[in-house]
Amino acid sequence: MGKIDTYIAVDLDGTLAYTNQHVDMRFMIGLPIPKMVQRVQTWLAEGHTVKIFTARMSENPDLWQQRIGSWCECYIVTWLEATNVKDFGCIALYDDIAIHVIENTGEIG
Repeated sequence: MGKIDTYIAVDLDGTLAYTNQHVDMRFMIGLPIPKMVQRVQTWLAEGHTVKIFTARMSENPDLWQQRIGSWCECYIVTWLEATNVKDFGCIALYDDIAIHVIENTGEIG
């Protein structure tokens, strides 16, 4: 079995981009959240791969990859892949709605 390419997954709405009730989320992506953009830029500078993890990719993924990639070029200054699938390469997931479960325990931590 070959080496797995690892990446850090970052949720889009509410984590990397502001969720704004005045923006139609079906079409628009909110403005960037500066602290998280800085964190992503640091990871990239350290040589990590970062992917945008978003449910938006579940419908019309080609369109959303284009929109999200362009948004990333504008605010993060590089194109990032977007996905809605977690695989064995995912080493960390940053998300505003996730609840942490302590590994192999079932305990909320």
